[in-house]
Amino acid sequence: MKRVILIVLDSVGIGALPDAADYGDEGSNTLLAASKSPLFSMEHMRKLGYFNIDGVRIGKREQNPQAAYARLAEVSKGKDTTIGHWEIAGVVSEAPLPTYPNGFPAEVIDAFSKACGRGVLCNLPYSGTEVLKDYGKAHMETGDLIVYTSADSVFQIAAHEDIVPVEQLYEYCRIARKLLVGKHGVGRVIARPFVGESGNFTRTSRRHDFSLEPPAVTMLDIISEEGYEVRSVGKIIDIFAERGITDYVRTTGNEDGIEKTIEMMKQEFEGLLFVNLVDYDMLYGHRNDVDGYAKALTYFDEQLPRILDGMGPEDVLMITADHGCDPSTPSTDHSREYVPLVIYGEPVAAGRNFGTIRGMNSICATILEYFRTKKRLPGEVLDFQK
Repeated sequence: MKRVILIVLDSVGIGALPDAADYGDEGSNTLLAASKSPLFSMEHMRKLGYFNIDGVRIGKREQNPQAAYARLAEVSKGKDTTIGHWEIAGVVSEAPLPTYPNGFPAEVIDAFSKACGRGVLCNLPYSGTEVLKDYGKAHMETGDLIVYTSADSVFQIAAHEDIVPVEQLYEYCRIARKLLVGKHGVGRVIARPFVGESGNFTRTSRRHDFSLEPPAVTMLDIISEEGYEVRSVGKIIDIFAERGITDYVRTTGNEDGIEKTIEMMKQEFEGLLFVNLVDYDMLYGHRNDVDGYAKALTYFDEQLPRILDGMGPEDVLMITADHGCDPSTPSTDHSREYVPLVIYGEPVAAGRNFGTIRGMNSICATILEYFRTKKRLPGEVLDFQK
């Protein structure tokens, strides 16, 4: 029973790419930044070979790594979640998704407002918590929707659950998703429901992402079409607009995501289990919280033995990332970084160092090779097997 468990530690980059300066990210190194916190400890990952990866210079290098490993260079243009995950799944993006540092143009906002029958507040790049402080009261008084963006390619809509029921908010997001195509085809439209009273608003767990559909065939499409299962944990289902996925669970955070991954691994299936653990990015990277980032990495490392214990004789575990988000730099944006890849399991030749590989789509190519699918996608196949 062949299975690949692919875990994306969202935003855990390992050092600036050669073109990082073009993105304002020269010198970024997310893992290094987190490792400087006294709360950082990743001994289990170190034993796998995590600290042996090209360019990683933290802690002690493992003399006898238990896994194979590589450093991957993103070739797509961009540094966001959507483009990173698409490349992991085999789709290289020649152009970055659109961003809106000055807010969305009138043509977009006017069309959206007219279609929803509600006014719009804000329309600027904003912190998701600060926007509630600054516009929440006006929203409660007028019923106008809080629309904001970030450094990412996102159109976010915040609304109080007492003013706009969650299902209605989701419908407004679907309207926005239909409008935001072509040159305004943002990666994600995000519902951001919140509750509470003025001065004490809090976002709820009923966030929902409405993603742009991948523009080409992905490994998820191929694996599921050829009779295997593709199961997702966390926001994978949203990133790929539900395409190619046979079963899924959403999560409330990293702890929940780890528990649901372990539960999925206890079930019998053959195919891909694709996991995203988002807290590193959402809670710590974007908020420049070095200690929080380090603590979250330490927690994953503490739980890793439970994941390893759940693996069968043909299971292969891959741990990677989709971009960086250095919590120690002045920027609160993603950072253009190399990402790590650790490959572990009984079929894996432990200690094999693939060096630096061009393209995160090597993950896709390697997984399709492991399943011996008829259809293949471009990318370097990493011969990890004994």
